[in-house]
This record gives sequence, structure tokens and C-alpha cells, in this order.
Amino acid sequence: MRAEPLDAETIVSATEELLRRHGPEKTTVLDVARLLSVSHGSVYRHFRSKAALREAVILRWLDRMRDEIAAAVQDPGPAPDRLRRLLTAMFAAKWAKAREDPELFATFRVLAAEHSDVASAHVAFLLGEVRAIVADGIARGDFASGEPEVIARAVLNATSRFHNPVHADEWRSPETAAESEDVISLILDGIRAR
Repeated sequence: MRAEPLDAETIVSATEELLRRHGPEKTTVLDVARLLSVSHGSVYRHFRSKAALREAVILRWLDRMRDEIAAAVQDPGPAPDRLRRLLTAMFAAKWAKAREDPELFATFRVLAAEHSDVASAHVAFLLGEVRAIVADGIARGDFASGEPEVIARAVLNATSRFHNPVHADEWRSPETAAESEDVISLILDGIRAR
């Protein structure tokens, strides 16, 4: 049995390791307990279910992505430039995660398909980032007047092929980057002030 105390962070790290090794379908709470040399009840004291455990792993994984995306729009400048940087960074981060971390990305896809709280919070974060730039662009006169929430949601919907995990298989196409740039340009032209 385990000598040192068990905490949630240790459990999440072990689960992340197992998810990377075996994927979301084959990783169980029992596997996590075995890796940590504890009973599965010890894991359940920290996480009420396998789903809660997966969500904790993906939340930590998405937090890293959020930092990358938020950093892309830290520099001041015209709203159209910031929106282009945000969308480009968002797409690049998702594509890299799908390519470089396929098992955790597969876990994220499962959670997104289940409309989990973590996946919903991620979409809300993305919506908030787009909305803030759109609102600023409207206030500065860069974008046509309108409801920032509605415009932001339309931008996410229009670009879903490049960031929604359901489309991940399409991201391998060599044309994807150029096509995403075309869509971004079309969006920016469509919302710019005339």
C-alpha cells in the first residue's frame, strides 16, 4: 500500500498518465488505484465517478490551452488583428493537441460529445474571449454595431470546423490552415464597420 498521503492532484496526474497510455475507453478507476497502490475507494473519496476524474484531467489540460489562447490577444492593437490572432491561436492549439496528445484529445472529444461541464466551460471561455474583442471593436468603430454576444456566437459557429473536436479528422488535411485563414478573412470583412 501507499506510504505517502493521497491527494486529488496525485490522482489526476496518475489518471492523465493512464489516459495517455490507454485512452479514455480503457482507463478505469481501478487502473488508477492500482498505479497508485491504493484501493479504488481511496480514489472515489476524491472523485465521485470515472467521469469526474476524466473531467479533472481535461480541465487541467484545457487550462494550459487557455493560457496559450489568452496570451495570443494580450498585445493591444486593432480589434480585427486581435480577433485574427485569437482565432488563429485557438485553431493552432486545438490542432496541436489533437496531433501531439491524441489520447487526451480523445478524452476531450468524449467529454465534448457528452456536453460535460468542463467542455461547456471551455466553450464559454472561448465565447467570452471572442465577445470581449468584438465588443471592443464595436466601441472603437472597427466593427459594425450589433450585439457582441450574438456576433461572438456566430463567429464560433462559423469557425467550428477548425476548433470543434468533432472535426478533428479533417484537421490533417494540408489545406486546413489556408481554409481557416479564408474563413477568418471572410468573417472580419463581414463584421467590419462600413
